[in-house]
Formats: sequence, structure tokens, C-alpha cells
Amino acid sequence: MIRKIVSKTITLPDNRIITIETGKLATQANGSVVVRMNNTMLLATVVAKEGPEEGFCFFPLFVDYQEKFAASGKIPGGFLKREGRLGDHEVLIARLVDRAIRPLFPKKFNSEVQVNISLISADNEVAPDALAALAASSALAVSSIPFNGPISEVRVIRVNGDLFINPPSSLIQSADINLIVAATDDSVLMVEGEMNEVQESEMLAAIRFAHESIKLHCQAQKALMEAVGIQKSPLPIRTLAKATYDPALRQAIYADMYAVAKEGIPSKPLRQEAFAAVEERYGEQLAKNQAEQEVSPAYQEAFLFEIQKEAVRNLILNEGIRLDGRKLNQVRYIESEIDYLPSAHGSALFTRGETQSLTTVTFGSKFDEQIIDRAMEDGYSRFMLHYNFPGFSTGEIKPNRGPSRREIGHGNLAMRALKPVLPPDEEMLYTIRLVSDILESNGSSSMATVCAGSLALMDAGIPVKSHVAGIAMGLITDPVKDRFAVLSDILGDEDHLGDMDFKVTGTSNGITACQMDMKVSGISYEILEQALLQAKEGRLHIFQKMVETIAAPRSECKLHAPSIISIEIEKEMIGAIIGPGGKIIQEIQKDTGASIDIVEKNNLGIITIFAGNQNILQKALGRVNAIVAKPVVGEVYMGKVKSVLNYGAFVEFMPGKDGLLHVSEVRWERIEDLEKVLEVGEELQIKLIGIDPKTGKYRLSRKVLLSPQEGSLIAAGG
Repeated sequence: MIRKIVSKTITLPDNRIITIETGKLATQANGSVVVRMNNTMLLATVVAKEGPEEGFCFFPLFVDYQEKFAASGKIPGGFLKREGRLGDHEVLIARLVDRAIRPLFPKKFNSEVQVNISLISADNEVAPDALAALAASSALAVSSIPFNGPISEVRVIRVNGDLFINPPSSLIQSADINLIVAATDDSVLMVEGEMNEVQESEMLAAIRFAHESIKLHCQAQKALMEAVGIQKSPLPIRTLAKATYDPALRQAIYADMYAVAKEGIPSKPLRQEAFAAVEERYGEQLAKNQAEQEVSPAYQEAFLFEIQKEAVRNLILNEGIRLDGRKLNQVRYIESEIDYLPSAHGSALFTRGETQSLTTVTFGSKFDEQIIDRAMEDGYSRFMLHYNFPGFSTGEIKPNRGPSRREIGHGNLAMRALKPVLPPDEEMLYTIRLVSDILESNGSSSMATVCAGSLALMDAGIPVKSHVAGIAMGLITDPVKDRFAVLSDILGDEDHLGDMDFKVTGTSNGITACQMDMKVSGISYEILEQALLQAKEGRLHIFQKMVETIAAPRSECKLHAPSIISIEIEKEMIGAIIGPGGKIIQEIQKDTGASIDIVEKNNLGIITIFAGNQNILQKALGRVNAIVAKPVVGEVYMGKVKSVLNYGAFVEFMPGKDGLLHVSEVRWERIEDLEKVLEVGEELQIKLIGIDPKTGKYRLSRKVLLSPQEGSLIAAGG
């Protein structure tokens, strides 16, 4: 069989080329492409089942991204030496793709779809995460799977005021804006990234700039589809038993649900009971209708949900009233508390409405850093944030089986939100771990994590630049009547029933991170701008509430927190502290209980001492200082005899430093047999009288500390 290979190219503003090729690899998948930029190559495949899936309350789309270690010429670490469970960074990239393409599948399409993206060749200067969604969309484009694309994602950064698309990796670290933007050729679908306290207008400008490049990506995919000659033939969709309902019955249920929504019940359980009461009120009529027409229970459930959804959305659009009675731009009641856990190094409890985060800070040493072992990155991370979402937070039963993709994603967003306000590594010596346990959840739990994390960092005494507050924005649209409503601080139900979840975090000076997900096929810049401005208003309100709890970081860490210090020594002294085979440093750690790390930097030795308390720290520091201290000619030391020879004794007068006490310098009187005067282990005061300029050897004297008369008396006494 001769394979038909088709490719299209995209030219970036700086003349770099992206190539999309299909027909060469993985041809038994419904669609497959290879996307290449320089030496980075991604293989994306899509496969769909032929029949619809029953029993799913959501579209069964599964997206996986994996980096092959061979792509960068590496062998995986660990015992097995092979790729295994997806790493957190791979999950995060898979989520970027999933959230971008999911809204564009037909609403009634319910066949299981799997998208696999693999990094098969790596280039250190080309970040693959910015190409993954382009690869997935291209694979869908050349398949028969129904998809209302194409779409693409790009990374946009700003360095020194200039914007760049899919920049070289080495440039990203210098950026004050770093966003991944997903869009169709006419509207934005998703935004995620971090910023260094930028203004809303600057963020919008970056998104617009990214969108112009995405349009070129979409044009290339359309040309690819045309060249392949693909015909989209929708696969079978889910069919439920149809039923007809008396319009009067539907209207009555709608009116009652509208009335419940209008009550503005703040409590989620009470609100659920009120809606359930409406369903029960009409239960007999619904059951009769179900029996007569053999209606599927799933269809009737969907029927009731659609009525409730319509009632809630119309109430918001018609009257500006939300489920819990708030105005569109109103933030829920906030309570916050620091130092809630007495034994933690820092802690905070943040409650907003029915969403609550208990966040802790734990200090560690360099030995607690997270090891990064990836196909394209090696190194260490000294700041970690973990987010936990147990079932009880929503009154559900959920086994604890490790973090879900959602938990990984929410934790990463909160980490990126707080990272810009942390002090630089040279000022903050600790390894820091934040853990957010969500104890209650009714929307915006990731933003509660940001707020609680900021409070906990200040409680721990970490000199952060500022608080960081977070808010989640929602959206209700009505394309028919061309109207919309932007909601501040959304409830879980508003997220479920709405069209957008837009999380924005920042200080009083600007935005630090964002994450926007759409449930419709994109939004206009008018809506995006209003959402950002409304988010700023809510964010500053939350910020002020946090300041009222703690306005600035504690001046010192808590008494029970571990102590840490870093000192510089001469490079030549590193060996003296380590000792032969590590003997000296191991002895210090064993004797004091401290942890000591030594690195060479800028032709100096950097010693970091980590201890459980100040007493231990001072003991270890004293031992180190004693080793690195320079002997001073003319100073008097207490020494210990290490060996006795005919011509003199070697005396250790400082840790690791021996000098010769010549037989003529022991006393004023002549000594015939030194072994009868000094013995090994004996302690005595000596004076450093000289250092040989050529050999660096030390000359010691005891007799200069004695008068001739004292020397005679000592001699007489043996």
C-alpha cells in the first residue's frame, strides 16, 4: 500500500516553521498527524468508538500527553527505567488540550473519544506544550470524528515590552507575561498562565496578539483537511426514548423552579431540597407520563435538569438575581483566620460562603527539594503547593486514590499565582511546601486555596511582597437575544449551569495568574474585558479582607519552626569542612542533629545549615566557624597534643589545624626527652608565633606564655 502523505506549513512572525504532516504514521487511528517545529516532534492520534456510550453524564473524552525519554536522548530514572504513570507536568499539558477541544464536540455526540499526544523528538529551545493542542486538533481535523474546529493553542510571552509567539525556551524565564491561549479562528476558548502583576489591558493585548497567530494555524488545518479530502460523517449519537410533555406541565414546573431560584436561598443543601420539592410536587404526573410513553429515566432526568437550568439562567439574565440572592458582582461573605494549627510552621483557614480551605506551610531544607526528572528538564523545585479535594467537602463518598487530574491542575494554578510574590532563592533558604485541604466546596475552591495560601505564607513569616487574592468569574449568555451576564465569585451550580469558569489571581498591583475555561465555542473580547474588570473589583475586595486578617508577614518565623542560615567561605575551605571521605561533615551532623549542604558558587563555598531550633543551629555553626576560621599570628589557643617526636610535638590548636611545637619552644629550660614532658592527648595553651610563607605550616610556642622563672619551676616539677 502506498501511503498518501500530506503536509502543510505555518510560518511564525520570526520566520520559524511549523509543519503538520499526516498519512505517514499511525494510519489505523481515525486520525493522526506529526507536528514539527525545529527538532521538536509530536505524534497525535485520535480514535472514537463507533457506537454511543450509555451511562456517562458527561462527554467521554480522554486526553493523554506523554514525553518519551528517548526523545531527548535520556534513560528514565527510578528502578524500572521506563516511562510509567504520567507525571504532573504531563497531566497539566493534557488538561490544556482537553479544556480547549472539549467545548467543540457536538452536544449530542456521545461516543468515547481518546486523544493521545506523544513527544517523540525534543528540542531544548522548543517547548512542546504550546504545540500539543495544534497536534490534537489537526488529528481530529483529518479524521471523520465530528468536531467543530479547528482550534489551536500558542504560548505568548512579553519580554521588555515585546510580545513573542512560541518563543525559544531560554527566553521564557525573562518574561513578565507567560500565557497559553487557545482559540478558534474567530473566538477565544481558553487562557492559562502566569504574570508578574500586569494590568488587565496588558493581558488583553497579549491574548489578541496570540489570537492572530492562532488564525494562521486554523487556516493551515483547513488546507490540510481539503488536501486530505476528509468528509465528516457523524458517528451514531446517543438516543434516549423520546417523550412529549404537556406544555402546561412544563410551564408549571418552570414557573415553580424559577420561583425557587428567585428566593435566593444561600444554603446549597436547602436550595437542593427546594428544587427536589418541585420535582416531587409533579412526581405523580411525571411518573404517569413515563409509564405511558416508556420514557427512559435518564431522559426524564435530563428534561428536569434542562428546565432548572433554563429557569436559573433566565432569572440571572432577566432580573440580575443569582441562586443565593447575590447581585452579579457581589462576593460571598468572607471569614479568614491565621495560626489556626499550633504545630504547623504556618497555617490559615479561609472561608468564602460554603467554600473553605485549610492551608498549611511546612519548611524543609535543601534535602527536601522536589527532584525533577523529565524528558526535557532536570533539576529541583523548592516551592511546592498541593491541593486536596476529599469527597466529604461536597457531602459525597469518594475513596482516596491519590490526586486526580483536577487536583493536580488546581494545585498548579495556585502555585503559579503565589510564586511571583515569593522572595528570590538567595533570600529565602527554605524549601517550602503548601498543602490546601478543601473542607467545604461550593465553587472557587482553587481561588480559596490561593487566598489561604497567601495568608499562611505570611503567618509563617515568609517575606512575601504582597497578598495574592483570587476570584472565579462565571458567564451566562443568550445568543438569540444577544445578551450576557458576568458573575463574580461563582457557586458550584453557576459553574455547572453556566458558560465560563474564569479564574483570576493577583495583588493590588496586578494579575499574577489566570485560567479560563469555556463551555461554549468561545467568547468575544467585549465579554473578556468586562470579566477582567469585574474580576479586578472583586479581587481587590477579597484582598482587603485578607489584609484585615494579617497585613504583612510576621517579622520572624515561629519559635517551633526550623532554623536555617547560609554563610560564604573560601573555596579552599570546602575540603576541610567535608573532611576525608566526608568524615568531618558527617561528624558535625551526627553530633549536633543539623543538616549541612555545601555548594560551590562564584568561586566561593556556600554552606547552608538547617536545624530543628536555634540551639542546634548555633552548635553546628560554631563547629563550622571553628574549621573555617583563619589562624592569627600572635593569638593564644588551647591546643591538644596529637603526637610527640624527638624534635617536637604536633598540636591541634584549631579544628583540622595542626602546628609544630618545637622542642625548643616548650619551655625555657633544655629538654633531653620530650616524651617525659608531654604526652598525647594533653591539653595546653600555646601561641601561634609564625606561618611559613612557602609551606603554610604553623609554628607554635608554649614558652613565650611562661616567664623564665615559671619555666624553671615547670622543669623542676618534671
